[in-house]
Amino acid sequence: MSQTSVLVVDDIANVREDIKRFLYFEEDIAVVGEAGGGHEAIQLAEDLKPDVVLMDVNMPDMDGITASEAIAGKIPDTAVVIISIQGEPEYLRKAMAAGARDYLVKPFSSSELADTIRRVSKLYKMRATRAAAVPPVALTEPGPAAPENKIIVVFSSKGGVGKTVVSCNLAVWMAQESRKKVALVDLDLQSGDVALMLNLSSKGSIAELVQEEDHMEYSLVNSYMVPHMSGLKVLPAPVRPEQAEVVTTSHVEAILTLLKEHYDYIIVDTSPLFNDLNLGVMEMADDIILTFTRGLPAMKHTRTALDVLDTLDLSKKVKLLLNQSTLDYGVKISDLEKSLSASPAGILPYDEKIVLSSINKGRPFIMTHVNSKIGQAIRNFAGQLALAAANTGPEKKKKKSIIGKFFCF
Repeated sequence: MSQTSVLVVDDIANVREDIKRFLYFEEDIAVVGEAGGGHEAIQLAEDLKPDVVLMDVNMPDMDGITASEAIAGKIPDTAVVIISIQGEPEYLRKAMAAGARDYLVKPFSSSELADTIRRVSKLYKMRATRAAAVPPVALTEPGPAAPENKIIVVFSSKGGVGKTVVSCNLAVWMAQESRKKVALVDLDLQSGDVALMLNLSSKGSIAELVQEEDHMEYSLVNSYMVPHMSGLKVLPAPVRPEQAEVVTTSHVEAILTLLKEHYDYIIVDTSPLFNDLNLGVMEMADDIILTFTRGLPAMKHTRTALDVLDTLDLSKKVKLLLNQSTLDYGVKISDLEKSLSASPAGILPYDEKIVLSSINKGRPFIMTHVNSKIGQAIRNFAGQLALAAANTGPEKKKKKSIIGKFFCF
């Protein structure tokens, strides 16, 4: 059995012994060394080249953040996991910025420790395999891009309107029925649920991806795409909220550019925010699906969103999708159209039983209840998007200075 080698770093000997005891019965993990300070940790890491370093933060000679940064620079094939009693977001951000791949807050269980070691070690071993087997492909090299390849952004500035449910079901149906290559990117970086709703076990997320290398390559991006049984490929959101800090707008633009060269449709689920990242993605998009419900708060957000997108000259990309529609309550469709000065391109009926069951089971309703009314509505809306793709070319990208000026960034 291939073992993961571990270096334990903590200035308290009893803590080092506790960690070794936790890992003693893990047959695939071996503690190969221990250090009581940052300087000693760097020297041992260079000598032993362990797969994983468990690094305490507070040490007298050199703090763990500084030591982690040094190890990440000198031994790039070694993954650092920070262990500390401090779980504040500021410490987590500093750890990620220093090159740490994960963060455990004391006290933790033996299973949490072992699972974390296995996860980060697997990611690094995958990276080494890719580097040895795949020749680099420059971002500037021409790819097999086709005019009909589309980026479709699903957005709402209000939570609770079914944005992620729409993204998942739309992407799954398009992957199953169009016989095209479809990618789903979860850009709700702090609280994304795409992997959960599709019952996917993530090998890594967009946060680990952007920390891999300076030059983004398709082979690298593709290795982080998790396959779904429908044929869909998914790029998951970070597991922890603080990991969102490492993902920038330029990272996302590079990833989407590469995906558009290799996928026919890229569905992007977003956070409910008008931030620089979301606005940058909407500028790249061919379609913006603005999802809303018939309640007054949702309509207010939708009206505001339409005004913002119109100001940024993005309104021509917008398709309104009315979700959770029922005749029993809510604003009348005719009043809704007057308020928004537009008609919905699609209407999804309210079906709490089917939708909640699909969410809890991690099986999109478009797979389990394809002939239901809500299933048929998703199919019809997806058909509209596919038809539009056959009749339109890519949008010209506008200068970002518009966004900056509008929001005073």
